[in-house]
Amino acid sequence: MPRSLFRTVLRPLLTALVAASALVAAPAFAKSRIKDIVAFEGVRENQLVGYGVVVGLNGSGDSLRNAPMTKQSLEAMLERQGVNVRDATLNTKNTATVMVTASLPPFSAAGSKLDVTVSALGDAKSLLGGTLLVTSLQGADGQTYAVAQGTVQTGSVSAGGASGSSVTKGVPTAGRIASGGIIERETGFQMVNMDILRMTLRNPDFTTARRIADAINKKFPSCAQAQNPTIVAVRPPPGMDMISFVTNIENLEVEPDFPAKVVIDEVAGVIVMGDDVRISQVAIAQGNLTITVQESPAVSQPAPFSQGRTAVVPQSTVSVEEEKGKKLITLGGAPSLKGLVGGLNALGVTPRDMISILQAVKAAGALQADIEVM
Repeated sequence: MPRSLFRTVLRPLLTALVAASALVAAPAFAKSRIKDIVAFEGVRENQLVGYGVVVGLNGSGDSLRNAPMTKQSLEAMLERQGVNVRDATLNTKNTATVMVTASLPPFSAAGSKLDVTVSALGDAKSLLGGTLLVTSLQGADGQTYAVAQGTVQTGSVSAGGASGSSVTKGVPTAGRIASGGIIERETGFQMVNMDILRMTLRNPDFTTARRIADAINKKFPSCAQAQNPTIVAVRPPPGMDMISFVTNIENLEVEPDFPAKVVIDEVAGVIVMGDDVRISQVAIAQGNLTITVQESPAVSQPAPFSQGRTAVVPQSTVSVEEEKGKKLITLGGAPSLKGLVGGLNALGVTPRDMISILQAVKAAGALQADIEVM
């Protein structure tokens, strides 16, 4: 064979075949970035809550007789504006007391805006078109971190007639105010000055924590330590601040590990199994038992010249039918999830029957996984 032909044709072909075989033989691991499987200490939202008043409702607010807090809030609000209505009889339905909630994003700066949620507290029928007056929003420490004000948007439709019939789409007693809150106080968390940062695994696991620490130490030696299945502590190397260090490690890829688990939703009939779920060798027989009860009325006719009356007498027919042909099926020992699913499908049962089978296999000690019922 000429060398020129080998160099130009056969050598590239052999190289391509070797590369293709390597790709086929190589296992496909599902790796994830560290930033997708952990939460960084201090990088979190904070819940805010406040009590406010919505005005401008079209007769769909609180009735002051049934909502004394609305009357007190209205009187206090008017007094702050220089109007005294303590001895007056208020009968407006254009006002409603509400609870205002919001989430304070991490590292929020003063002056930034956030969305707020408004929910009726009294017996208001709808908050559509109302305006929330200035409301302070406090955190868990009792400090005010934001103030909210604006027009409430419910995104619902509500209509009623004089006869009492009504149509409601959505929830008219709860709404949102887009960018209705202004941040007044910062949390004061300074990540750049931290010496040690703890990363919390969203799915705690010893193996995953160790792999995260190994991946970080491979790039930055002796900078990470897995303290437990949930916490991995990291320390930036000398000359690097914490922000720069986190930027360099959050995109490192790690193959997360997780325990074998079967999640069952009995209401919807959904079964979810992990890749490590295994079933030991076990024999299963499953059959359907159907019981049918039929009611057929019959007429009871009295004898001639008797004093009896014609009556309808119910007659019941009960039948029991059991599906035939169901035999013991050997299941288990599957080396992969694909083989396990194929064995379960060979039973030819519905998902709800399969839920009962899996629970029975677990009770027999043959299911090597935890079952979590939702």
